[in-house]
Amino acid sequence: MANALGKKYAKDMTVGTPTSLILAFMLPMMMGNIFQQFYNIVDTIIAGRFIDAKALAAVGSTGHVTNLFFALGNGLATGIGIVVSQFFGAGDMKKVKKVITNALVIVSATSMFVGLLGFAFSKPVLAYIMKTPEDILDNAIIYMSIICIGFIGTALYNTISYIMRGIGDSQTPLYFLIASSFLNVAMDLLFVIAFDMGVAGLAVATVTAQALSAFGSILFAFLKNPVFKIDKSDWKLDAQIITTCYKIGGSMALQSGLVAMSFVILQRVINSFDSIVVAAFTTTSKIENLVNMQFKALQDSLSTFTGQNIGARKGERVKKGFKNGMTMMVIYAIAMIAIMGLFGDFFVKIFIDSSETEIIQYGSRAMRILSYFYLPLGTIYVCRGILNGAGDAKFPVISGASEMIGRIVFPAFLCSIPFIGAWGLWISTGITWTIVGVTAFIRFNMKDWRKGLTM
Repeated sequence: MANALGKKYAKDMTVGTPTSLILAFMLPMMMGNIFQQFYNIVDTIIAGRFIDAKALAAVGSTGHVTNLFFALGNGLATGIGIVVSQFFGAGDMKKVKKVITNALVIVSATSMFVGLLGFAFSKPVLAYIMKTPEDILDNAIIYMSIICIGFIGTALYNTISYIMRGIGDSQTPLYFLIASSFLNVAMDLLFVIAFDMGVAGLAVATVTAQALSAFGSILFAFLKNPVFKIDKSDWKLDAQIITTCYKIGGSMALQSGLVAMSFVILQRVINSFDSIVVAAFTTTSKIENLVNMQFKALQDSLSTFTGQNIGARKGERVKKGFKNGMTMMVIYAIAMIAIMGLFGDFFVKIFIDSSETEIIQYGSRAMRILSYFYLPLGTIYVCRGILNGAGDAKFPVISGASEMIGRIVFPAFLCSIPFIGAWGLWISTGITWTIVGVTAFIRFNMKDWRKGLTM
């Protein structure tokens, strides 16, 4: 199948050694995830070093709210990629093409709606629901409003990326992401340092870079990738395909929404502390995202591998993929525990000026606390990768609900204990990872999602 389409732009993962296939697919995604986080990391570094600590706190205070609005679009994109991988594994290229065209329509409409909703409610959400501190509120509103307006670019890039990954191409999305990341850096420096646009400059640079990445990758796919050679008949909306995309993507969007909502509630607890704690939590969240993104590269690789093999009805290969994924996860988790134990303060200093000693102390200790829970965190991603690829609509809801409950209950309780205080923010994260990791492993061992596969 891949040979007929060109090995450069498609990879059949239903044949060959699972370990080598997963690794080869995962490595470009690991790099891509680093560059994807690069958008937000550059914003954080420039905000903290070239504007001030309050600008850093303002950018960080919007993150969980915007993630709530982004959840629907990103979850839908993930589900679309899984539908593509299953049809591709089954060899049904006509349906693959129909998913592509239908996906571009429904994602554009959904992301525009979500983005406008976020823009319209940015001020009341940040001011009255999130209780954002007065000294950073105006900048937070500006940043969130601009990011929401440009959300369609992010959603379309994610969609086309997941479609490409669904057919086994993890390299092409990386190239466009690298280019747009460097463009983002250049525009950040231009708008913030040269034009003195402050937080607004950070947001404009980010959404512009993401929009250009989306446009470039979509154009390239239709011009170069044989899978995207679309006939006029393929552009007809297909109710069954749209329903399937929304069913699988919707459950994942619900999971993301529940998690994002939990972070919104958590942000209220964070904002009850002073700006030092807010800045420290913002910084550690950026570092944590870098660690998570590499786990996510493994998750998405396993999703594509599983999706294609589910489509081809090769359940035994899915089981092998799970075992290989767990081995890779354990190696990475142990390595990161050691790195954070030795160099946690180094990573925090990347984002914070060396004169901000109290923030650095908070952040360094917090990263060491979080690292102790990397093994259960990795278990979540491995199990989620397999279950997502199989199109399990139940697990995202189970996982999202578990994480939401953990992130709401534990911080409120732990932070109220005098000798724990703000440290409860990070301890509760680790406890939540553990609970969700156990839940994910239990769900993987249930039989109903396997749909008759021999595993």
